[in-house]
Amino acid sequence: MSAYILRRLLLVIPTLIGVMIINFALTQFLPGGPVEQVLAQLEGEGDVLAGFTSTGDPIDAGQESEYAGSRGLPQEFIDELEAEFGLDKPPFERFVLMMGNYIRFDFGESYFRDISVLALVAEKLPVSISLGLWSTVIIYLVSIPLGIRKAIHDGTSFDTWTSAAIIVGYAIPGFLFAVLLIVLFAGGSYLQIFPLRGLTSDNWEELSAIGKVLDYLWHITLPVLASSIAGFATLTLLTKNSFLDEINKQYVITAKAKGLSENRVLYGHVFRNAMLIVISGFPALFIGIFFGGSLIIETLFSLDGLGRLAFEAALERDYPVIFGTLFAFGLVGLVVGILSDLMYVFVDPRIDFERRG
Repeated sequence: MSAYILRRLLLVIPTLIGVMIINFALTQFLPGGPVEQVLAQLEGEGDVLAGFTSTGDPIDAGQESEYAGSRGLPQEFIDELEAEFGLDKPPFERFVLMMGNYIRFDFGESYFRDISVLALVAEKLPVSISLGLWSTVIIYLVSIPLGIRKAIHDGTSFDTWTSAAIIVGYAIPGFLFAVLLIVLFAGGSYLQIFPLRGLTSDNWEELSAIGKVLDYLWHITLPVLASSIAGFATLTLLTKNSFLDEINKQYVITAKAKGLSENRVLYGHVFRNAMLIVISGFPALFIGIFFGGSLIIETLFSLDGLGRLAFEAALERDYPVIFGTLFAFGLVGLVVGILSDLMYVFVDPRIDFERRG
């Protein structure tokens, strides 16, 4: 198994490089880079020019506005901006320098926030971890037992109405369900049971340890429910179908014929085989919720997480934030994929990836 893990870890390197090459190449064709973003701000607000020049010469506000709006910005200033952003070098040289820094986990500083990318991600990370982790845990804790019960009672009224319920939940967009939760339970029009903003209360530091935990859970309840609503259907039906497929196999009939109890057959034999395909979907579900599904939820509940960070960085063409977070997220996704294979072996020790290789 160690040789297989080593091969997978070595494959992480070319995979990451390929991902970065594709995204770096795409950005070269996008209109409006960081220099254009700054120039657009300056041309819209002439008095901002004084904050970017180092001459210190006093300029009358009217003259500055006329200069920026009518005669354009000096080419020397534009060249200085390109040099400051590192855009004065050829694309290939910029990519090599960027990857060299990323290997040392030096992701640089944001163009527009005056903070390092690592510090910026660390600042936003608790929100996304909360949404991704709790949503994934809740989806698995609900969907797996429900899917098993649906497989046992296949074709009954319980199977029918639970299928209808999870399909309706799947059909409801997450942002619409979030709005409904706000209206019903966050002071929208009816009850005000849960808070509407932030991950913690303003007096969180003054609370006891138990009070901090309760306050955190109080704030995260509605966002997690909104993030989870669409995830139950796929995993529940996948679990049900996996168990139905295994229940009808010969080894289950043989085990029942030997007099083993229903629970012994179900959880001692069927569970291990049926859960393999369920576990294989864990990385995609976790990564999808953790990185891609939180922008609207964060916006509606005023949570400042990685979803909003990535969206704002794309709008601002903040390349260090875009590429730094892409590199970090890609690395996490690939490592989670390796952990998924290890979970295969944990669930069923008969699996041997080295022998298959």
